[in-house]
Amino acid sequence: MNPSVVIGLSAVIVAIRDGEAVVLTVRPEAAAGLPFGPFKPDSDRTFELALREFVASQTGFELGYVEQLYTFGDRGRDAPRAEVGAGAARVVSVGYLALTPSASGSLAADTVWAPWSRFFPWEDWRKGRPDLIDEGIRPALMAWAGKDAGRMARARLAFALDGAPWNEERMLERYELLYEAGLAPEAARDAARAEGRDPPEPAALSAALGEPMISDHRRILATGLGRLRGKLKYRPVVFELMAGEFTLSALQKTVEAIAGIPLHKQNFRRVVERTGLVEGLGRMDVETGGRPAELFRFRREELQARPALGLSLPGVRD
Repeated sequence: MNPSVVIGLSAVIVAIRDGEAVVLTVRPEAAAGLPFGPFKPDSDRTFELALREFVASQTGFELGYVEQLYTFGDRGRDAPRAEVGAGAARVVSVGYLALTPSASGSLAADTVWAPWSRFFPWEDWRKGRPDLIDEGIRPALMAWAGKDAGRMARARLAFALDGAPWNEERMLERYELLYEAGLAPEAARDAARAEGRDPPEPAALSAALGEPMISDHRRILATGLGRLRGKLKYRPVVFELMAGEFTLSALQKTVEAIAGIPLHKQNFRRVVERTGLVEGLGRMDVETGGRPAELFRFRREELQARPALGLSLPGVRD
């Protein structure tokens, strides 16, 4: 007899590769998913230990920094792999956020580091407002909203329409709005499954709307990345993505890659220096291909001496 509830663990694993933020994905038969595995109450001592074990066995990647993210338990969410929750009345997933300074090393054959922009292309404002918002997303949202003032207001605030400001932390809100509007292909798939049908994993509706993922993994990914964007400002988590030695330019590019927005160089450096969390090493990085830049390290010992804030995002260019 199958259990009525199965607990699964899913991982949003973020790294920086060549100046871009990437996430670790597994690729079943049709669409990408996040690393996901079961929690076995009879043998697993903690959620986190179970997560670390199955991620290592499933992907070949050893986790470093990990924090619990959220619990996802909507009725009708399907098991992304047949051996997890097959036949269960409800699959509840506990999501985790993991950060690593390196996206290198050997991975399992069906495991891929993928830029997060593949799944959320409208979130990258580093080169200015993406044209795809006004050319693709806005018309579709306006057609969905019609004369409904509430829908119009939500679309305006979420996607910075009609002069509304952009808030990079509203990543989950934007995805859920697209899902509600039927613009995320997962919505039609989930509706069919709720009716007892078994549709294949959907393809992207358009390049502007990003690639779908299995189960509710794009919602979990949006939750994790949105949490990370907010946490940059009040906890020094960005240093979990940095190598032991780094330049301030590399640190800025890492923050920009996560937040999806451009930062004012000099103001950012002043913010970093005021935190007291970095220390110059008195050596220069001569491998940047340009002017040599000083190398710094993260003063991790400061976290034990005093509460440490994150980095504000100063002087964002238009």
